[in-house]
Amino acid sequence: MADDSQHEHTFESADAGASTTYPMQCSALRKNGFVVIKGRPCKIVEMSTSKTGKHGHAKVHLVAIDIFTGKKLEDLCPSTHNMDVPNVSRKEYQLLDISDDSFLSLMDDDGETKDDVKVPDGEVGDKIKKLFRTEEKDTSESASQEHRFLFLTTADVIVLTSMGEEVAVEAKEAPRGA
Repeated sequence: MADDSQHEHTFESADAGASTTYPMQCSALRKNGFVVIKGRPCKIVEMSTSKTGKHGHAKVHLVAIDIFTGKKLEDLCPSTHNMDVPNVSRKEYQLLDISDDSFLSLMDDDGETKDDVKVPDGEVGDKIKKLFRTEEKDTSESASQEHRFLFLTTADVIVLTSMGEEVAVEAKEAPRGA
């Protein structure tokens, strides 16, 4: 008879949240959709299906770009197999400030602030910094206008979140309201 120690289970962690990925049959994936390749969330930029031999199965060749690093990744998968698809969310925030250590201070529509997104390298980061500097110039006009500009934001930042990572992917000038 088996002893009780065989039936004891230890769970290292548990969470109540949604999974970071979900399975999808390879043949159901589409260009401009998302897929996990080599453990990284990617956007599919090219797809091709090839039939192999008389008794072989169709294979799908995927070319995708890592949504966080911009690195190109490729994979070959039988069309009937499942691949992981990352849950990707895209949210718009108002830019409040940029800290000395290059972190963005952001606010969502509900007034919740977020201070853990780093200014990205490259074109998007340069655009965010430029829009922020423009805001500083605007607020240095007259005292009455300065007070008015404190409540208006000149930049909106789009943040992409997936598989525990997040990055600012876009910045645009916010419409100035009345």
